[in-house]
Amino acid sequence: MTAEGPRFGATPQNPDLLRWIGIQVLLLVIAWVIGMVVRRLLASRMTMSTASATLTGLGGLWGGLLVAGWIFSSSDMWRPAMIGVAAAVALVVVVIVSLIVAYLHPRPGLEPIAEVAKRGESDSLEFKSSARWNMRAGKRDDAMETVIAKTVAAFMNSGGGTLLIGVDDDGRLIGLGPDYATLKTPDADRFELWIRDLWGQRLGTNAAALPLLDFAEASDPQEGYERQEVCRVTIPPSTRPVYLKGPKGKGEAELWVRVGNSTRRLEVADAVQYVATRWPESVRVSPLTRIRLFLTMSRHRDTPTRLPRVVERVLTERAKHGASGADGAPEGE
Repeated sequence: MTAEGPRFGATPQNPDLLRWIGIQVLLLVIAWVIGMVVRRLLASRMTMSTASATLTGLGGLWGGLLVAGWIFSSSDMWRPAMIGVAAAVALVVVVIVSLIVAYLHPRPGLEPIAEVAKRGESDSLEFKSSARWNMRAGKRDDAMETVIAKTVAAFMNSGGGTLLIGVDDDGRLIGLGPDYATLKTPDADRFELWIRDLWGQRLGTNAAALPLLDFAEASDPQEGYERQEVCRVTIPPSTRPVYLKGPKGKGEAELWVRVGNSTRRLEVADAVQYVATRWPESVRVSPLTRIRLFLTMSRHRDTPTRLPRVVERVLTERAKHGASGADGAPEGE
């Protein structure tokens, strides 16, 4: 009796092993799908990561296969019905485990807006009475929209922060009644759609998706308006520079940052240095370009009307945006 050595050919010598590997990959994919479905269903309470949900789903599938072993015969091995039973068991397991984890480790809630307003404005907290209605002029004002957009951009370009809209300088929750009155449907959902569209035009689509919005009732509502809510915008720091564009996405781009409890536009030289320091991975230039940049900045340091093209290439992510120079004065409403 002689032992045969390994043989290579067009036909696999151990198809059962290959079939077993394929089944494990299939189970992993099914577990991932189940995890994603549960995460979407329990989005408001889900605290498990995608990886944890997938591993839980895989364990649930194995448990489901044990259950299926009591129902199906060996001739039904890996039939769709058998996989379906296993998937159903896995779905129940993932839901139950997710609810247990959410109960034991609840998602940290946000502090009530009224309590946040009591702290007063700071380098990470800003109050705005409205987003598009000029309280002094008594009419809609595009300049108010610009103030909102550049405040969000400044928080993203700094350490992040919170913007309360519908709160006056004294911290009173006066509501968004005037802003709601300018919308076709005066409610929070329509307001969020409008403000994200504004950010998309002025800051870019990616930046517009970063802030989180939630609403609360106004404690000092303005007279003459039905809906009285305030909006909290929770703004994370951005992983890349966020530039403020002109109305409707036109005009020169500007770089705004937080300096203390004010919002400032950086001059050209400061913008270049700030971007290179905060996001060094976005400024990848050759030594020759660095020399050209230094020489160009020396010529334009005093009276920069707009960024030279070489500086724009350094500041932008795709060589299409630039930062426009300014006098660094703090914003005003």
